[in-house]
Amino acid sequence: MDFKSIIRDIPDFPQEGIIFRDITPLLAHPQGLTAIIQGFQTKFAELNIDIDAVIGIESRGFILGAPLAMQLGASFIPVRKPKKLPSAVFRVEYALEYGTDTLEIHQDAIGAGKRVIIIDDVIATGGTAAATAKLVGQTGAKLVGYGFLIELDFLNGRKALPEVPIVSLVNY
Repeated sequence: MDFKSIIRDIPDFPQEGIIFRDITPLLAHPQGLTAIIQGFQTKFAELNIDIDAVIGIESRGFILGAPLAMQLGASFIPVRKPKKLPSAVFRVEYALEYGTDTLEIHQDAIGAGKRVIIIDDVIATGGTAAATAKLVGQTGAKLVGYGFLIELDFLNGRKALPEVPIVSLVNY
């Protein structure tokens, strides 16, 4: 499936000069989500990575991560914004372009030594994905890869991430 032909470009959103890559038409396509999950599954299989859990970053990482975890026979673990998880959490604060943000994961979400991948819709500057890797470290699990539907190459987000395999299905 040609993902780029289905992803909608929205100019000047959320601010002037930005082209927002809208994946909702791809998700609405009858075979879109299936093709995305198959794409991730194939690429991770080619890398021969054993995966115990898939971490999805709120919120579009949930849409992609949960069905991928099902296909891989792995656990699905959500990483959320603050005060959304009801039990004890690990927390990491990270820098944004204008300010900071925070992510959380349940302290008992992943066992020590478990092999995990992090899934999200887009990697831009890499800040959110790098912060999620720090959460993985706090749990004692081992990060073995990342998966992104879209990678914005010109923002060099990979440079902010740990040295693990990175799978991107679409590059701009």
